[in-house]
Amino acid sequence: MKQTLFDKIWNTHVVAGEPGEAQLIYVDLHLIHEVTSPQPFDGLRSTKRQLRRPDLTFATMDHNVPTKDIFEDQMSRLQMDTLVKNAQEFGVPLASIGDDKQGIVHVVGPERGLTQPGKVIVCGDSHTATHGAFGAIAFGIGTSEVEHVMATQTIWQVKPKTMGIKVTGEMPKNTYAKDIIMAIIAEHGVSFGTGYAIEFYGETIEALSMAARMTLCNMSIEAGSKTGMVKPDQTTFDYIAGREFAPKKFDSAKAYWSQFYTDDETAFDEIITFDVSHLKPMVTWGTNPGMATAVDQILPEIRDDNDRAAYDYIGLEPGIPVTDIPLDYIFIGSCTNSRYEDLAIAAAMMKGQHLAPNITAWIVPGSRAIRNRAIATGIAKIFEVAGCEWREPGCSACLAMNPDKIPAGKHVASTSNRNFIGRQGAGSRTHLASPAMVAAAGIAGHFVDITEI
Repeated sequence: MKQTLFDKIWNTHVVAGEPGEAQLIYVDLHLIHEVTSPQPFDGLRSTKRQLRRPDLTFATMDHNVPTKDIFEDQMSRLQMDTLVKNAQEFGVPLASIGDDKQGIVHVVGPERGLTQPGKVIVCGDSHTATHGAFGAIAFGIGTSEVEHVMATQTIWQVKPKTMGIKVTGEMPKNTYAKDIIMAIIAEHGVSFGTGYAIEFYGETIEALSMAARMTLCNMSIEAGSKTGMVKPDQTTFDYIAGREFAPKKFDSAKAYWSQFYTDDETAFDEIITFDVSHLKPMVTWGTNPGMATAVDQILPEIRDDNDRAAYDYIGLEPGIPVTDIPLDYIFIGSCTNSRYEDLAIAAAMMKGQHLAPNITAWIVPGSRAIRNRAIATGIAKIFEVAGCEWREPGCSACLAMNPDKIPAGKHVASTSNRNFIGRQGAGSRTHLASPAMVAAAGIAGHFVDITEI
């Protein structure tokens, strides 16, 4: 019987349970952070349990980490201190604030070589789907599930159906993985992936870098799926090789990883096709990622009450050109687009230029390693010369759980993943786009069609 990539990994991790029902799945890597871990650790204490596999658990500080004056916010400091205490007590490896290897959990996992093909990876964060770019089953879990994984190194899950998204064609100039996933969600809606595990495949996907694949899988959750995946290949293996937690017997690991692929596309329960040949840079205009359109278009007509409410909140009207959307801030960061490649692309757009007078810009690298590399290569200096604020690593303005908040009523061009009401600060108005688009918007003071540059 033909199997998908997802089927093969799932079947090698079933501990108990019958097909069609909830099954107990073994977890290879449990990533934790300061926000969704305190209660689970207290739960272990109250039941006098130990953390079952500290060696398969890894912690970092990201969500509530201040990216400016990082040691002065006392509320954040309390969360950080709690995670330090818990990590020490339970023997969990920790990338602490200020540590050279600290950063956003979905950036640090791949960067350290912890994320590998064939694994089941969980974290108390919905964008855990990012790690599926390596040919892993990766998904976010709730706080009670975090405690269950801590205590048992397993999790109960009902196996989803599988969906293949076949992406073909040559990417037009200055279009990126962010544009692919935003265009797909704009076409099919924010719930088309519900109940499915998504695998991206096709010639276009095979040509993408690992950073680009991570962007695709990261936003699978915005399509309603818990997980997104890409088959591991030589690009994957080359990325992992030499990293801190890469397998010592690398050739043996590659041989094992190479068995994880979809036998034939007929094994999928559902298939969607998408041709990138005429793809344009995408921008969101509303209050969910499906409310997006190409930069060379006008804002769409109102179809229903949701559209009307979105326009009322965002302060826009149908018929306005995307390039006329007013902007006040730009934010380049988040687990979607804060990797070195993303920063390099954005810096190339800004080099030798300066921000428009109406723009405030925050550039937040995804990890301290990326920060240090960007400083060493001069990328950070490009941003600073352009008038941007170059900040410390963290989730930052992606979710405004920390001090980095967009003021009410202000419009921000953002490389993050969600444009929900209040997501980047109470009353803030978010427009999602690629790093290149956001950087170019910062220079122009409004969105521009960068395929024409």
